Parts: sequence; C-alpha cells; structure tokens
Amino acid sequence: QVQLVESGGGLVGPGGTLRLSCTYSGFGSTHFPMVWVRQAPGKGLEWVAGITNGGGSDGYSEAVRGRFSISRDNAKNTVRLRMNDLKPEDSAVYYCARPRTTDSALTGRNLEYLYRGQGTQVTVSS
Repeated sequence: QVQLVESGGGLVGPGGTLRLSCTYSGFGSTHFPMVWVRQAPGKGLEWVAGITNGGGSDGYSEAVRGRFSISRDNAKNTVRLRMNDLKPEDSAVYYCARPRTTDSALTGRNLEYLYRGQGTQVTVSS
C-alpha cells in the first residue's frame, strides 16, 4: 500500500522559514521523481518544485525559485522542502506527490499525479 505523509507545516511570520518533510512507502526499493504542490483556498493545485529519482536535478516554479529548495534522502524514503523568506501568498496546503513523468516533475508541465499525500498546512501571517 502506497503512503505519502507530509509534516512540518505551521504558522510563521513573513520572512520566516519552514521545513516540510514527506515520507513515502509502498514503492518497494525503487525511487521515483517527486514533487511538492500546493493549494491555496479557492484555488487549484499549483506545482511548486520537483526532483528526479536520484536527486540530481530539480525544478521550481517562478513564484518560489530562489526561496525554496527541494531535496531527498532515498535511504530514508524522504523528500524535503525548505522554504525561506516566506510570504503571505505562500499560505496553502502543501502536498507531496509522485508524478507520472520526470519532465513534469521538473517543469510542472502536463503534471499528473499517481499518488499524493494528505497535505500539511502552511500559514504565513503576522
């Protein structure tokens, strides 16, 4: 049974930092490209960042490039998202997901999810 469990969300002031984690299981010994996506109230899912199965390449949306950093530890079946200089517009539920293709993971184009977690709330407010 595939499971993706996110953690690390919370309330932080503008300019603050949060570190999200996603632990996945049920994929056996194989690792796949992974993404972080988010959904703000009243809006659709937005691709935030993606990383290849080995962690050698990553991609970011324009909205977060230079502030967020995605990484992974395959030995621990974990994908992380470090979020610096947070802004109120970053407030959303953040999900980790396994996309269908590596290209979509790195670019956000034609993104389809095979699996997605339950999400963790991030609120940026003073």
